[in-house]
Amino acid sequence: MAEEHRCQTPEGHRLCVNNCGFSGSSATMNLCSNCYGDLCLNQQQASSLPAASPPSSSKIESISSSSTAERQIKLIPSEQKQPPQRPNRCTVCRKRVGLTGFMCRCGTTFCGTHRYPEVHGCTFDFKSAGREEIAKANPLVIAAKLQKI
Repeated sequence: MAEEHRCQTPEGHRLCVNNCGFSGSSATMNLCSNCYGDLCLNQQQASSLPAASPPSSSKIESISSSSTAERQIKLIPSEQKQPPQRPNRCTVCRKRVGLTGFMCRCGTTFCGTHRYPEVHGCTFDFKSAGREEIAKANPLVIAAKLQKI
């Protein structure tokens, strides 16, 4: 009965071919899960880019492993783009607000005390913005005129 159900012994732990220190598997081309995910993501990005123009914001580096004959292409960003940073101080009292700062419609950040438009002297025209919003939500409906018999 043991001969019918042959169990395969594990092959042992293979290190990732990128030498990142984690173990890889043959199902992921001897890469660890993190490096394999990066490879798949880079291949998707490369396939979505036009073939005629090379990627402008990344540098392509080819890495070959001495233990295997596989080659891997990895995209390395040349410069990291950071999202614009929110101001971390209230515009009126210069108090640090951190993550709890309130963004007003006039485009500035305020603390909890100065968040209301009448307190900080807001320059945003709420009345005209409300009128435009109502006009967009409720278009003018005119029925077609019928000929009277």
